[in-house]
Amino acid sequence: MTRIHGITVILFDKVKTGVDGFGEPIYEERPIDIDNVLVSPASTDDVTNQLNLTGKKVVYTLGIPKGDNHDWTNKVVQFFGQRWRTVGVPLEGIEDMIPLNWNKKVTVERYE
Repeated sequence: MTRIHGITVILFDKVKTGVDGFGEPIYEERPIDIDNVLVSPASTDDVTNQLNLTGKKVVYTLGIPKGDNHDWTNKVVQFFGQRWRTVGVPLEGIEDMIPLNWNKKVTVERYE
């Protein structure tokens, strides 16, 4: 029997590393490996709705594992050897009410 499992996705989080000469914060991107993330093609409805609402063309939907507390809003992620940017706020369900290992989902667009 095949069991559903995800892949490792790299989430790039911005960390404040200092302040420049004008008093503005300096940020550095730090990669974080997130295991067991489901990656699936975005549905036609999701693509159409996001394109109409934001002008962004989403390509994939990521299933985020339960217990993950990272910020996924407008972040750069890397998988399949390419960089992507999350679109919007992740949708989250109640962990105890969802039977599988994932309780959040977020869509991504291609990021150069």
